[in-house]
Amino acid sequence: MFIGKFKYSIDSKGRISIPAKLRKNVNPEANESFIITRGTEKCIDIYPLDSWKELYEKKLKRLNTFEPNEARFLRMLLQEASEDSFDTQSRVSIPKSLIEYAGIKKEVLILGAMEKIEVWDPATYDAYINESSKSYEEIAKEVMADE
Repeated sequence: MFIGKFKYSIDSKGRISIPAKLRKNVNPEANESFIITRGTEKCIDIYPLDSWKELYEKKLKRLNTFEPNEARFLRMLLQEASEDSFDTQSRVSIPKSLIEYAGIKKEVLILGAMEKIEVWDPATYDAYINESSKSYEEIAKEVMADE
């Protein structure tokens, strides 16, 4: 499980270092390989290969490609997706199109997000967090309430 928030830089070749505190949670089954794709917000999602395979088996594979919204979602998710592995300095390469999609310049915010890692432009993330009209406490009460 990935948790925590880290500020790093992205280099001119589009590579980012994955923080050691997150790297230690990459399962050996992932073989240090990742699927990198667009997030559902203006961010980049990085899935260890084992987590991606689980998402594929449990959700993606079951979508109906003859249903327009499900087909559109799959196309949008997969069109920019790429696979990469750690280099010798524990970096992964982010495709230029995803860097542009997320509005990333030089600095990145790397978030542990349970089964995946999210990469944000810091200003975009701050705006996203602050745009909610509800407080953390109100949101927690709504989403964590027993039914």
